[in-house]
Amino acid sequence: MANGTWQKSSYSGSNDDCVEFRSAGALVELRESDDGDVILHTAPATIAALLLAIKGGELDHHA
Repeated sequence: MANGTWQKSSYSGSNDDCVEFRSAGALVELRESDDGDVILHTAPATIAALLLAIKGGELDHHA
């Protein structure tokens, strides 16, 4: 992930309803593409744990 470049999942297609990520120094930033002014900052390990939980189905009961 290039520093400062917002990236979204290829599964999003041309849809603007997605979460975008970018690196910001030692942190990772997240935002919703339709509300780009709200940006969350977190550690890469936190994002990795979140992605593992999503892929593992651990959060499916919240849907």
